[in-house]
Formats: sequence, structure tokens, C-alpha cells
Amino acid sequence: MTVDTHNSANLLQDGESLLTELVRIHSPSGQERRAVMHLVDWFSRHGFAAHRDAAGNAVGVLDGPANGGPVREILLLGHIDTVPGFPTPTIRDGKLYGRGAVDAKGPLAAFATAAALTGPRPGWRIVVAGAVEEEIVTSRGAHHLTGRRRPDMVVIGEPNGWQRVALGYKGRLLADVTLQRRMSHTAGQALSAAEIGFAYWERVVARLAELNAGHERAWDQVQGQLRGFSSSDDGLIDTAELRLGFRLPPHVTPEQIQALLLAADEMAVIRFSGHEIAHQSEKNTVLVRAFLAAIRAHGGAPNFVLKTGTSDMNIVGPVWGCPMLAYGPGDSSLDHTPEEHVALAEWARGVLVLAQVLRDLTGAA
Repeated sequence: MTVDTHNSANLLQDGESLLTELVRIHSPSGQERRAVMHLVDWFSRHGFAAHRDAAGNAVGVLDGPANGGPVREILLLGHIDTVPGFPTPTIRDGKLYGRGAVDAKGPLAAFATAAALTGPRPGWRIVVAGAVEEEIVTSRGAHHLTGRRRPDMVVIGEPNGWQRVALGYKGRLLADVTLQRRMSHTAGQALSAAEIGFAYWERVVARLAELNAGHERAWDQVQGQLRGFSSSDDGLIDTAELRLGFRLPPHVTPEQIQALLLAADEMAVIRFSGHEIAHQSEKNTVLVRAFLAAIRAHGGAPNFVLKTGTSDMNIVGPVWGCPMLAYGPGDSSLDHTPEEHVALAEWARGVLVLAQVLRDLTGAA
């Protein structure tokens, strides 16, 4: 196939404009509609069959002719929501600053642009989805898609740098812990609820250290975090409240951590949320090989990473069970920070890698 370099340059420019406009649209979880409709419109103007689905996701589809045989599907699954906070979007020194530039409108816009560069392929369906509510525990967009699609291969849109692919994400559990005692005089010997709360957290930390003994890599450890602490009283009852978060390796389930937390204080009242098991994809797949070859072809030195956070891979991986990885330009250490930004040259290189992957997987030269 002869590549139309003039058209490719125009599409890359259109894709960069898409990224810039998406970053300028405030779309925290639950408020994604405006950004979704902007992406749907972009899809429609670039040859996709596009719609906003029942969950609120932006979906663009490129259907190639079936040629009498089965149609295979590759799904590029990004997310269009962001965490709260909206630093002023700006372009400075070749870098786009703003919420979502890295996590994860950057990878999502790269997906859309690469698919547009590739176009429809015989015997293939290329789907780009901008999922909603990825940044909160509901993961509404991904859950909706698991019941409606059965892709043959999936790429999750998350920033890992243009030369890296992620093969796994840790599991998660969140816990809101409430500890109470009857009020007593502060000159007495009884512990305050705040002291009881800190002692509770110390017991949890000690138990986690026991679980992690012998596990050197962060990927293999349970990572616990005290995310919030407050104490109060109403004159009768003294209360301490702790907000806890846990990142879980494949060999530890959310249920095991629930049992640990309940055993740490039988009087604690605990509300659990955000249950996700860890997911690690296979390394030796046609999808992984296509990415390694494309990264090398564009001058990169590919490598793998296992992430300590969570992503929509945790939702869709166990359901679809197909070749899967996460890819996206951008430095993930900038996720959720006021300095979030992506170098536009790196973003463009990520687009070219993705476009080559799609061409290689679908049999186009």
C-alpha cells in the first residue's frame, strides 16, 4: 500500500487539534457528555460510524468489507473522564499542559487518530471507545462494554511512554473505617477515638508487612495507604474515621484484605468499595509482537511494565480473556498532578506506532 504522506500529515494535525480541544473541555467523572459529543463529531467527520452509547461512551467504528469470511475486531479502549481539578490548558515549549493531556485524553486521541490513519480494513472491525467513569469506582463505561462487545484483541489507553507497553495492573480495595467510643474526661486514662484510630492503622500496617515478607517487587506487594483521617464528637460519642486504599498483587484478593481489616478491630464499622482483582496479560501474543516491532521501527527500544495502579484492564480483562495490553504516549508520573502535560512530538510518535500496529495486525502493508 502506498501511504499518502500529505493526507497523513493532515490527519496528524487533525488529531493534535482533537487532543487540544478535548483537554480544553472540562470532563471530570460523571460530567463527560460535552467531551464525548466532541469526540463523536470528530469520528463522524473522519469516516467512522459514531455514536454515544447507553452508558455515555463515545464509540467510533471502522468496518471493513467482510469478503465472505468472519470479521475480527480490535478494540482501542481509552477513557475520556478525568480526575477533578482543571489547571489552565496551554501549549508551551512544544508541550500541551492540562487535565487529561496524559491521563488519558492523550492516549484516547492517539487511538482515534491512528485508526483514522489506518482506515477500514477487509475482514476487520476497528473500534475506538472513549469510556466514561474510569477514574471512579463505578467504571460505568467499561462495564457497559463488557456486555456488548467480544473483541479479538484490546489495547487499553493509558500513558506509559511511547516505547513501553503495560501488561498488567494491580487490584484494588477501598475501605472507610469508623471507630467509636463513649465520651470520657480528657484528663482520664481512656484512649481517645483518634488514638484508637491511629493504633488501628498501625496494626494494619504491621499485618501488611507480614503479608509482604519475601516479596521484593512492588508488583508483588500489598500497598496500603492512609488516604484520610478525621475525628469528632457530639458530646456523647467520640468518633474516628479513616479512609484507606490498597493496591493488590495477583496472589491477594480484595476479600483477603477485607478479612484482615475486620480482624484488626471487631468493633470497627467498615464500608468497602472499589473491589478489583489484579490482571496480567500474556506476553507472547501477536498483539504484543506487533507493538514491539512498531516501536523498534520508529527508533524506540521497547520494554514492558507492570503498573501498580488500576485501569479498565481490570474490568474487561477477566471477561474478554483475549490478547490485551495498555499503551499510550505520556509520562504517567504526571497523572493527576497540576503539572500534567504531554510532549506533542512524543504524542505524534505514539500515533505512528499505533497506526503501524493496526496496519500490521490487519494485514495491510
